[in-house]
Formats: sequence, C-alpha cells, structure tokens
Amino acid sequence: MARTSSNINDNNTNPNHGNRNSASSQTRLYPESMVELTPFILKYYDRLLDIGTMGFYRAFIRTAIRSMNIHPGDAILDLGCGTGRNACYMVKYLGGKGKITGLDLSDIMGNQFESKCSRYPNVQFVKQRIDQPFTLKEQYDKVFMSFVFHGFPHDVRKIILQNALDHLKEGGTLNIVDYAEFDIHSAPFYTRIPFNIVEGKCKYAYDFIAKDWKSILEGHGFGRFQETFFAKNHLRLLKAAKIGE
Repeated sequence: MARTSSNINDNNTNPNHGNRNSASSQTRLYPESMVELTPFILKYYDRLLDIGTMGFYRAFIRTAIRSMNIHPGDAILDLGCGTGRNACYMVKYLGGKGKITGLDLSDIMGNQFESKCSRYPNVQFVKQRIDQPFTLKEQYDKVFMSFVFHGFPHDVRKIILQNALDHLKEGGTLNIVDYAEFDIHSAPFYTRIPFNIVEGKCKYAYDFIAKDWKSILEGHGFGRFQETFFAKNHLRLLKAAKIGE
C-alpha cells in the first residue's frame, strides 16, 4: 500500500496533475481522495499502516506478492512505490538479471525507498508521477500497483492503465493489488465498517469497487485474467496480460 505527497512545486511535475503530494501547504489536487497524505503520515507511513491494520497488511502483501509468480529474471515496474517495502519483498524472488524500478512523486517516500532498498543494486527509485503520460524508454515483464489505483478519478485511472500498457512487454502482466468488486451496502459489518473508516473521505474508492475491472481492462489492451482473493473476497490480486494487437 502506498500513498503520495502533494507538493506540486517541483520541476519534474505538471501542476495540473497530482500524484502523491503533501497536503499540508498546497491545494489538494484530488480533494475527494485519500491519495494525498501529510508529510507526517508519509514519514511514518509503514509504522502507521502496521498499527492501523494490526499487522494484517504486512502479512497480506507478502502473500499477494508471492501469488504474482515472480521469475528470477523479471523486470518489474512498481507504480506508486511508496516507501519501498513492497519492492524489498519482491526483490527476494529475483535473480541477478531481475530488477525493480519504483516510481513515486514524494521525496519523503523516495528517501525511504532508497534507504530500505540500498542493499539491492538491482532496485532503483525514479521520481515520477504516474497520473500523467510518461516514458522510461524501457519495457517490463510486470507492472505492480498496491492500493494506489482506487484513489484516483476514473479518467486518471485510464492514463495510469495506458502508462502500464506502454511499459509492458508483449505478454507481460499488470498486477493490481487492491479492493475487489463488491457491494458496500450488502457487505458484512466487519468489511463495511473498516472500509468506511479508511476510505470514507475517498469517493473514488466507492466508485472503484462498483466497477467491472476485467471488462475495463479488456478495453485497454489487457486479457488472460487471473484473480487471487483475500479477506473473504474483498481484497484481490488481479493479474492481466498485455494482449497483442
């Protein structure tokens, strides 16, 4: 799970789009989302996440990453990479020829990423927003996102999907770890109450769980879906392959 800061006064950013910015001194680019965090939360993100989920996320994300079936030679692009904790889990499945490139806008997250992953020469951080078109002039075997995608408006999600598609090799997979599709109104209380507490200020999260993501992904050049469900089918790893034209 990774969030972003909102300082848009950066030479590498477009002031009309946002991704992981600090919400303290600047106007929020996505005011109806929880994707923009304060510097305090960014600094202590992993610790707060572990406390807030009572350790669930740490165990869950390890299991989800194991389900990705990472191969030793894979090149992985981590969109909204956050502190680098997920990259450190993924790199353990890679060999000498595999590598991970993490993208995030936040300097605070970037510093943590580089510190956590400093012992892995095949892991690098690139300061780059994911909610506008970009090119790294390289293609990857896997694109990974963990609890980032749901926090953006749907038109921005389309941009992110195109970025993923553009940076995948033919047959490579997009791996989205996020909420599954479910009806929040009929969900059991042990799902409904935590979801409303965590995402109550993010209208895009409610929009996200109501959409048919396999149909949407098919319309953006993806197919051959594989799903692994967690937390009584309310969380999911959705794998979608880039399909040739």
